[in-house]
Amino acid sequence: MNTHKMRHALLLASFGLLPSVAFAHPGHETAGMLSGVLHPLLGWDHLLAMVAVGMLAVMGRKKIAWQLPVAFVSFMLVGALLGMNGLAIPAVETGILLSLVALGALLAFGRASYLPALTVGCALFGTLHGNAHGIELPANAAALSYVSGFMLATIALHLAGCALASIGTSKWQSMALKTSGVAIAGAGLFGILSVM
Repeated sequence: MNTHKMRHALLLASFGLLPSVAFAHPGHETAGMLSGVLHPLLGWDHLLAMVAVGMLAVMGRKKIAWQLPVAFVSFMLVGALLGMNGLAIPAVETGILLSLVALGALLAFGRASYLPALTVGCALFGTLHGNAHGIELPANAAALSYVSGFMLATIALHLAGCALASIGTSKWQSMALKTSGVAIAGAGLFGILSVM
C-alpha cells in the first residue's frame, strides 16, 4: 500500500472512532475478566485515550517513552481501587472527556517532547479512567479478575497506539498522528457538548 492510500486509510479509521452516541459506557452485564476486558474496548472514551497514550509514547521519538503508558496503567489501578471502595472522583466523566481533548491536542500540535509533564498528565488521566472502571464494577463481579481484564485491555490498547504511530515514513507518521489527534480531541469535545 502506498503512502497516499495508507494516509487515507488512517484518516478514515480515525473518523470511524468518533462516537456515534453520547454515552461512552454501554452496560457491562458480564462479570469478572471478560467484563474488565470489554470495559475499555466498548467505552469509546477509554479506547481513544488509551490508544492516544500509546501514540504519544512514540511520537517524534527514536525510542518508545514507556513511562507514559506505565504511568497511565499504574495510576489507573489507583483510581480503580478508589472507585471500588466507593470513592468517586467528582465529575470523573467530564474529566475523562477532557483527557481526550488534552491528549488529542498534544498529538495534533506535536507537543510530546516534555516527558515529565506528559508523565504526570498520563498519571492523572489514568486515575480518572481507572476510577470510572472501579465505580462501574458489575454487581457480583470477581474484582481481581475484573481489574486484571481492564489492565490487560489497557496495555493492549497502548501497544496498538504505539504500533499505529510507528507505521510509515516520518513525514506520513507526523501527518497521521496530527490527524488522529484532531479526531480524538474532536471526539472529546463532542462528548462534552453532548452531556451539557
